[in-house]
Amino acid sequence: MTKALSPFSLPCDVGAIYQGDALELIDQIPDQSVSLVLSSPPYNIGKSYERGMFKSLDAYRDWMDALISKLLDKVKPNGHICWQVGNYVRDGSLIPLDYLFFPMFEKRGCLLRNRIIWRYNFGLHAQRRFSGRYETLLWFSRSADYEFNLDPVRVPQLYPGKRHSKGKGERAGQPSGNPLGKNPSDFWEFDPSMAFDGKPVWDIPNVKANHPEKTDHPCQFPNELADRCILAMTAEGDMVLDPFAGAGTTVVCAESRGRIGIGFELDADYTQQANQRLSLARNGELPIRHSGIGPKQPKSGERVSTVPEEWLLQASE
Repeated sequence: MTKALSPFSLPCDVGAIYQGDALELIDQIPDQSVSLVLSSPPYNIGKSYERGMFKSLDAYRDWMDALISKLLDKVKPNGHICWQVGNYVRDGSLIPLDYLFFPMFEKRGCLLRNRIIWRYNFGLHAQRRFSGRYETLLWFSRSADYEFNLDPVRVPQLYPGKRHSKGKGERAGQPSGNPLGKNPSDFWEFDPSMAFDGKPVWDIPNVKANHPEKTDHPCQFPNELADRCILAMTAEGDMVLDPFAGAGTTVVCAESRGRIGIGFELDADYTQQANQRLSLARNGELPIRHSGIGPKQPKSGERVSTVPEEWLLQASE
């Protein structure tokens, strides 16, 4: 059963995913009440959930521009927008959607803090170009005065024993790094390894069929990606909004971190599934891939890591 969006009253203390058109539902969010907009909009590439939405790239641009105008009215002066996008494909030619979206935010006074590269290992294999293995996340602040919590997402120092040189005055000979860890880079490699606990690159896989958090949504982004943005850019009790909720990942992560997650989703079935996931999360029953846990790597001798006999025969001919 989907939810009908009733007018909000603050303080709002219950997260949910609401079914309907984001361009209409956004009007019910109070102005300057949202600390973080975190979303991955449709790419207009013919996925099942976006068919018939936009007749052309120009129509897509105009609709998104109107939505962004409304969204920014809802963001606090010290709030953020994290907009995760890939490419639009037209006649085999790629159009990077971050190039399309950047001017929509810039002309409204948003300040780009990072253009984060999300690299992952698995995806569709191209035939006439190199296979795409990364997308981008544009992180904008609404103003120069913004919230940023680095400590919850620091990673261990690569060289903890490094010290300041003699030319550093009073700091000479003292440890040069922060004992809490270093600032992660803007390149997030979503593949195996320890993320919060091991490497200076944020390393998380994309959501595929064997992942515990996988739903039937075709473009589900990973729990860990949303989790890090929420930890770094919001505080407990803050409102996090996703106008394209999909499987509900943003709302679920916000809930798990003590934030208030609000999502909009046009598709009624996805809305129902997302709210079911949110309910499971509240009961501690939702299967997810927790932050910092790398995927299983094939070992030498396993079938999946062994060169097929057919390939060996072909090479010998």
